[in-house]
Amino acid sequence: MQDEVLATIEASSPRRVAGVAMLGSVGVLVIYVALASPPELVWQVFLLAVGASSLWLAHRVWMATQDRIELTASELRTGSGQVIARVDEIEAVDRGVFAFKPSNGFLVRTRKKAGNVWAPGLWWRLGRRVGVGGMTASAEAKFMSEILSAMVLQR
Repeated sequence: MQDEVLATIEASSPRRVAGVAMLGSVGVLVIYVALASPPELVWQVFLLAVGASSLWLAHRVWMATQDRIELTASELRTGSGQVIARVDEIEAVDRGVFAFKPSNGFLVRTRKKAGNVWAPGLWWRLGRRVGVGGMTASAEAKFMSEILSAMVLQR
């Protein structure tokens, strides 16, 4: 069956909480510094922008890591159904040490370019490259990358 899920990757709860807590703490502290002992106006605006960006990123990470990544025989997709890459369009899977990939993850190169998407802490796509991983368990990512590599080699 084409829709049978062969492997899944989810963000690990401790990493998810720790990452969001750190980003949120940075945002709150930077905003506090900007308001408690205001520097020159330009620097205060800069600190407020950095603090707000940190809080925004913490929110994005929290929302993105609620989802998961699933591998089926035909596609790599999110649990909510968004297609990350079709298996027949995948050229290579790279999980080497020097690959430009997320931590605890792997890199997929596709034949066709697709739109740029970023789900911080879970996956990203930039042109023909897809990075899977981040706040995920390395064992799950390794298992999925090995299955995906085998599927690519079988073609």
